[in-house]
Amino acid sequence: MTTHPAETVHDSLRDEPGEDAWWMPGPDAFAACALSSSACTVAEARNFTRATLQGWKMCADVTEDAALVVSELVSNALSYGIEPAEEDDAPSAPAALGPAWLALTRQDTTVLCAVSDTGAGAPVVKPLDALAESGRGLRIVDRLSDTWGWTPDHSGKTVWATVSMGG
Repeated sequence: MTTHPAETVHDSLRDEPGEDAWWMPGPDAFAACALSSSACTVAEARNFTRATLQGWKMCADVTEDAALVVSELVSNALSYGIEPAEEDDAPSAPAALGPAWLALTRQDTTVLCAVSDTGAGAPVVKPLDALAESGRGLRIVDRLSDTWGWTPDHSGKTVWATVSMGG
């Protein structure tokens, strides 16, 4: 598990300056959706996250940070949570994302974003390479979340991150 290295910018519980200063989100909540290996899965997961958190009346900063964190977690699931192609499949058959899920849960002012996939490998923060075309996802997750980590299980792993109001 990694701890967020710096204080986040969630300094307001309000979306708009005119809103009540004591506004807080409603009761705790949970939402989940299945992920596919479609090219639009990342965008769909981001939209699901935004719509869910807006429905829970989370502030705009948390909603956008969580949507970006989910984008990175789902991108990693698509890249590293892939089941190998079956031996009897045609050689050109692409690998497919096995059963994968996005789950969001809110407790008070914190949102837990979790992506489960069938990949067995541990997530690894790659060394910083300014010229690399990829490899920054977990650095983004680390920067925007309060904490993040991963949990292995018998069917793969779940990579999770928490994003809070007030950092």
